[in-house]
Amino acid sequence: MSAEQQNNEEVTIDLRRLFILIKKHIISILIWMIGLGLIAYGVSEYVLVPKYTASTQLLVNRKTTDANQAYANQQADINAVTTYKDIITSNVILKGASKYLANPVTLVKKATPAKKAVYKTNDGTRTLVKKAVKAKPAVYKRESKSYSISPSELASAVSVTTTTSSQVFTLSATAETPAKAQAIANAVAKEFKEQIPKIMDVNNVTIVAEAAKGTKSYPNVKMITMVGVLAGLVISLLIIIIKDLSDTTVREDSFMTNELGLTNLGEIAHITMPKDWTFTAKTAEKRGSSRRRV
Repeated sequence: MSAEQQNNEEVTIDLRRLFILIKKHIISILIWMIGLGLIAYGVSEYVLVPKYTASTQLLVNRKTTDANQAYANQQADINAVTTYKDIITSNVILKGASKYLANPVTLVKKATPAKKAVYKTNDGTRTLVKKAVKAKPAVYKRESKSYSISPSELASAVSVTTTTSSQVFTLSATAETPAKAQAIANAVAKEFKEQIPKIMDVNNVTIVAEAAKGTKSYPNVKMITMVGVLAGLVISLLIIIIKDLSDTTVREDSFMTNELGLTNLGEIAHITMPKDWTFTAKTAEKRGSSRRRV
């Protein structure tokens, strides 16, 4: 037998032994898989702190009436998307967003100062020309709940993704609650829209889609559960294989002759003794002793 044939035979025998072990310990393997799968599910669902992600889309371009210049500006804006990505995560934008999140109110209507009535006197007759106007306070709209978030915390919570050959980029924010993720994304987008015209020669910033309430992005319960099940399978197989390899019981005659170099003198078959064999042996012994006395 050649060395290659011997190796193939050993591989076949090892695989056959592996299948026998799996069949023999299938219940324990299933217990390991189900057990670790349930543990992974419990940890991912009830122990790990969930994270939620909300996204908003922005468009930055330059307004122009010249058709030839419009195409050039569009290409320039596409090339500048990477720059906008760096600016939106800069301290200038994040500091303003942090301040806004502490008091997220938007001015809806400016305050109106009080004005006195205007009269016109003609021939001793006083005529009202313009009525008096009462002072009215400014009207503000609260956009969301207040959050105390530092610029450094915002930097780790915010990410920007771009698409090739597109002026639109996506701003995503991750937080512990859906509402907080939504508030962060909208606050950073709002601050970027207000500050970018001052930083660059850009006169048109559009928030294409405001962020909705965040959706759960971490942990992935299904994936973690499947990893737990797979880990149970691997661990159980390793335990079974190691236990089998450490077993020194001789299972085949070829091991004694080929590996140990011993000579096979024969085989002893399994003999099933009758149930009353012990009783019969004792009886025979008593009979023999009684005969010797006679």
